[in-house]
Amino acid sequence: MSTSPISAARPASGQNSSARIIFASFIGTAIEFYDFYVYATAAALVIGPVFFPHGSATAQALSAFVTFGIAFVARPIGSFLFGHFGDRIGRKSTLVASLLVMGLSTTLIGFVPGYDAIGSLAPILLCVLRFGQGIGLGGEWGGAALLATENAPAGKRGWFGMFPQLGPSIGFLASNGLFFALSLSLSDEQFRSWGWRVPFIVSSVLVVLGLYVRLKIAETPAFKAAIERKERVRVPIATLFSQHWVPTVLGALAMVVCYTLFYNATTFSLSYGVGTLHIPRQTFLGLLCIAVVFMALATPLSARASDRFGRKPVLIVGIIAAILSGFTMAPLLGSGEPLLVLLFLVIQLFLMGVTFAPMGALLPELFPTNVRYTGAGVAYNLGGILGASVAPYIAQMLAAHGGLTWVGAYVSVAAAVSLVGVLGMRETRDESLMK
Repeated sequence: MSTSPISAARPASGQNSSARIIFASFIGTAIEFYDFYVYATAAALVIGPVFFPHGSATAQALSAFVTFGIAFVARPIGSFLFGHFGDRIGRKSTLVASLLVMGLSTTLIGFVPGYDAIGSLAPILLCVLRFGQGIGLGGEWGGAALLATENAPAGKRGWFGMFPQLGPSIGFLASNGLFFALSLSLSDEQFRSWGWRVPFIVSSVLVVLGLYVRLKIAETPAFKAAIERKERVRVPIATLFSQHWVPTVLGALAMVVCYTLFYNATTFSLSYGVGTLHIPRQTFLGLLCIAVVFMALATPLSARASDRFGRKPVLIVGIIAAILSGFTMAPLLGSGEPLLVLLFLVIQLFLMGVTFAPMGALLPELFPTNVRYTGAGVAYNLGGILGASVAPYIAQMLAAHGGLTWVGAYVSVAAAVSLVGVLGMRETRDESLMK
């Protein structure tokens, strides 16, 4: 008796167990965000002097943050590219490819010679590989969120969608923890000469682990059903922008607060704390490691609440708190006192966890199966352009010309933009992902 291609490709019973799905969606984003945060930390500490040695310290910092922003420009391109294949050929193979692109780009950054060795070719190579990082991450998050939510039991999509959102906290801890250990064990000269490269090279080991887990998962039920119903579209991005552009825009606006909170509390604050407030590098990295634990704690709490009360109410409360948090930047971070600085970082990163956790379920719920990978990824990464690509750069400029009060106002305005996006959405908690 003949067997259909779908049934032939169906995994053995139990292959997509809850534990396997949770780990596969979590480990990929943890590794991907480890890679991304490694660069963010390096941009705040050493990228400027190593690759842009000519000019003032402020000019070096601004140049480093420009290279930081390049990846956010690349991320929507990655979501277009990987989203196309994710909606056409499946979630699994696309997730494997995105992890490879991101991991290879990150590892190679660790081997790029500095400006003193190869001149202007050094920042050019850095920018190319940074672009590759963005392409890979642009395809990663949407697939990981779909892997979790399209396999989630009824009433638990927020909880399952939380695990890709938890990955960034762990990735940040791994990245920052490694930089912290290097700061304690190496002199400033050793760190600037070669120590900062170690976290980039370590990425290759983590990628092998991620690939091993990803290759063992099966395709999601929602995508299998879409194939059986012959609902795949030829060009998902065209269908997305012609038929689903409103939820795409609203989803992008909703993401702005997450990115702005995180990268101003980490990349900008680290640069400002070390360079302007003269807080020792290892001290500030230690404070960030403590604060990100609160982001990790907020993530499951917010996800569980979104399953119980809905995505919109949880996000509205978190965003209003984020608007108010902008007023704490000048008195807390500006004080230069470690305990007050820690309090500021805890507030910002806790609110990042509150606003970020529901997105793992919310963004996939905004779109039908045949454009879901593309739609969730594009909304997520367009939000990155608005909220993160220029956030450290703008914050650096505002701090230089108006002080931390202006930077805090920038955080509040970015959160208000997200509030507009969330208020314009429908509640998605009870939407079916099999459509």
